[in-house]
Amino acid sequence: MPRIKLAVQKEYPFTCEIHVRVGDLNYGAHVGNSEMVGILHDARVAFLGSMGLSEGDLGDGKTGIVMDDLVVNFRAEAFLGDKLTIGCAFGEVGEAAFRIHYHVTAKGKTISVAETGLVAFNYAARRIAFLPDIFKEKALGVGRGQGAVNSE
Repeated sequence: MPRIKLAVQKEYPFTCEIHVRVGDLNYGAHVGNSEMVGILHDARVAFLGSMGLSEGDLGDGKTGIVMDDLVVNFRAEAFLGDKLTIGCAFGEVGEAAFRIHYHVTAKGKTISVAETGLVAFNYAARRIAFLPDIFKEKALGVGRGQGAVNSE
């Protein structure tokens, strides 16, 4: 089975910092895979929040998101107390879905590269929705990374 390999984007217009906590460690004494997913979630919340948006409100007061897919490529270990810098960039933005690219670094080294596919969702109606225009304007205004998923 081919391995999915993500490319590091040319730029990440948003960054945030998260320190590795003891609860982020696994039995190998480094950041665990499920904990990395939680770290990416925290970064996504901060990224959307920087634009006045949230996972429950993409700007119209009724449209949130659900995750469609997630890929994480681990490149190095991160340890207790490490300061992780997480870069975020929008990928494709469609009518009802969009992608976010992530680049996690510590001490100048790439820890992981990740990508999520997110779908607009109306929680009141319990169905997929269109992305609000206000979200698309903000997403396209922030800038997007350059590159694509490729497999080996």
